[in-house]
Amino acid sequence: MKLKSVLLVLLFALAVFSRPLREPWKDADLLQPSALSIRLGAGEKPVILMVGFNVLYRAKHIPKAIYAGPASQPDGLALLKNGVKGVDPKSEIVIYCGCCPMKDCPNLRPAFKTLAEMGYHNVKVLELEDNFSADWIEQGYPVEKGSAK
Repeated sequence: MKLKSVLLVLLFALAVFSRPLREPWKDADLLQPSALSIRLGAGEKPVILMVGFNVLYRAKHIPKAIYAGPASQPDGLALLKNGVKGVDPKSEIVIYCGCCPMKDCPNLRPAFKTLAEMGYHNVKVLELEDNFSADWIEQGYPVEKGSAK
């Protein structure tokens, strides 16, 4: 009987943990780096929030990006909420991190979910498949250095 219970628990765990991660965003909510780069030089620009670690933001970040992270931590979520104060809920917001491969990022999902809970439904996730360096900097897209404000 005990072995049967252990096997059932193991089968349940395998079923739960082997499922692919369900993203809180839809494919239409993903934004390619090339598309954002073009928009940076165009007229109306989205609000850009860096929801990752301060050390990365200080090294290099997307021009005019607001430091609003890391969203995996309570202090980061507080920064995120503060970063969108006064932003019209209809505004387009782009979030990015780039600390690691997007599939493993600890910051994007909590940031996306929090913004949705706050009523922001025009949120795009910058699709940095590998990381910010490989998918943005090394592609020659614009960056600036500076500390979080």
